[in-house]
Amino acid sequence: MIAGRAAPSGPRRVLARVAAVLALAALYPVSTALGGGTFEGVATCAGSTCHGRAEGNGAVVRQDEIATWQEPSSPSGAHSRAYAVLGGRRGQQIAASLGLGNAQSAPACLGCHATNAPAGQRGAKFTLTDGVGCESCHGASGGTWLAEHYALPATHASNIAAGLTPLDNPRARAGVCLDCHYGSSKPGQFVTHAMMAAGHPRVSFELDLFSALQQHHQIDGDYIARKGAPSSVRFWAVGQAEAVRRAGQLFAQPKLGYEGAFPQFYFLDCHSCHRTIADGPNRKLTFETNPGRPIPFGNPPFNDENMIMLSAVAGALVPGEAGAFQTAARDFHKAFGAGPAEARAAAQALSARAGALAESLSGRAYADADAFKIIAIIAGEATAPRFTDYAGSVQAVMAVDTLLNALVREGRVTQGAAAGIRGDISRAYKAVEEPNAYRPADFRTALKSASTAIARLK
Repeated sequence: MIAGRAAPSGPRRVLARVAAVLALAALYPVSTALGGGTFEGVATCAGSTCHGRAEGNGAVVRQDEIATWQEPSSPSGAHSRAYAVLGGRRGQQIAASLGLGNAQSAPACLGCHATNAPAGQRGAKFTLTDGVGCESCHGASGGTWLAEHYALPATHASNIAAGLTPLDNPRARAGVCLDCHYGSSKPGQFVTHAMMAAGHPRVSFELDLFSALQQHHQIDGDYIARKGAPSSVRFWAVGQAEAVRRAGQLFAQPKLGYEGAFPQFYFLDCHSCHRTIADGPNRKLTFETNPGRPIPFGNPPFNDENMIMLSAVAGALVPGEAGAFQTAARDFHKAFGAGPAEARAAAQALSARAGALAESLSGRAYADADAFKIIAIIAGEATAPRFTDYAGSVQAVMAVDTLLNALVREGRVTQGAAAGIRGDISRAYKAVEEPNAYRPADFRTALKSASTAIARLK
């Protein structure tokens, strides 16, 4: 179990699926670090007086962060395994199918599976085989923050000023994660439909849950004194907003939004196309009408899992901005059925609205009741009918699980009371456990039951 956080309550197979995605498409890229400085490599951080202790008993930070990063079997070690997985059967098959050569030297892979620093910025201890190392998240250390961050009178603020990535800031953290866990326009940081067709797993993103799976520190009194008390609700909400903003930004770029005459199918809902095809006199529809998607009948929809969540967030926490965002989302879906130029313009407008929400959500104060409000809206009459596809439903169950854990951790809900709700959450996970056996009606029933039980605890 991760320190300071209850383990996610879903079935092991769902968490195993998440872990597999983490392993093959590492969460945190190098993009924020490439502006300057030297990449000194993980070995530079691994001294016993730094982050290489066998036990987490350091006076300020745990100091066993390297051991956690290297954990061979748990999700917390996914970053250290990211390079090695390219050499496995799956990685090599993907590279061979795409004509990339050896996956462990292919730029299209190394952008997210390693700290792929430019040759001129690699220090003496740097090695690609580290995988996604410390500096992928924290920024290039040599000539910047490395010599300053452990010596008095260094502070967190002075370390950031020296170039340390401010991962305690939810927008900064989301930007780092999204570069590989949604995509960026930088080399090697975009998973195309061709990659997925070759065997790469579908990319998924939820900032607070994935942060917990990768957490290498304890949120103790010292952490709070240096960085403030983090809010799971803030990280989750800002993560949703930044994901929508990034999706709009990337889709609006013709070189990414389209692949020849076709849209880049990476952006679309996978299961709207990957269905059983049957030819007979009586049709059998394999989809449900989604009230949030005003698109022509038969058109494949844009994957709107984060849009659904962000609509709920806006309605709960920034209601004055909710209407404008919901209009932008509907306009985007409508334009998506009209043509490339219209869709790109609408994507830019949607991205701008999501960016404004990210700023508002990052800057507002958070109260204990916020998680209750969001959960109620996610499972409410306005939002629940939109859970007609696998991806959106996975986001919803992860959200309710994450927010319930936040309520327990913050003392608003007891462990015993939460345990009584885990059964409903587990049933919701079960309904989305297998993409090809997704059961939307069962999912909505379980989600509603969990939400109703949580509401009684206010």
